[in-house]
Amino acid sequence: MKLSIASDHRGVEVKKELITYLKSLGCEVIDYGTNTTTSVDYPEYAFKVGQSVVDGVVDLGIVICGTGIGMSIACNKVKGVRCAKVHTTKECILTRSHNDANVIALSAKESMDLLKELVHTFITTPFSNEERHIRRITQIKEYENA
Repeated sequence: MKLSIASDHRGVEVKKELITYLKSLGCEVIDYGTNTTTSVDYPEYAFKVGQSVVDGVVDLGIVICGTGIGMSIACNKVKGVRCAKVHTTKECILTRSHNDANVIALSAKESMDLLKELVHTFITTPFSNEERHIRRITQIKEYENA
């Protein structure tokens, strides 16, 4: 699996550790930055991850900031991205199986054990392909393209 990942300045250390973890799982990872703890504007990095997913450069994306909220909002501005800010494995399962989310947003404040569990759940949970979920995602895409 090929993934893209990015963080703001508050998520740099978490991102580094998650990259190591993802590589240990056999994933290929593209790091879109930032690599500094100096304050940066997170939308720039969220847009890069979102665009890499939409363009098919990667299969899925991960964005990290202090809360995960800002990155999620910015990433969802990229047409074709379905980014979910997740806090539990149940949310990861549901956002992949029901919403076919292609990016997750994480809080750098969470424990590394939880973050690894969330990432692992996200990348291993398939979309259900149930008609009702396909119908709802189609509605989102149609609205987005209107």
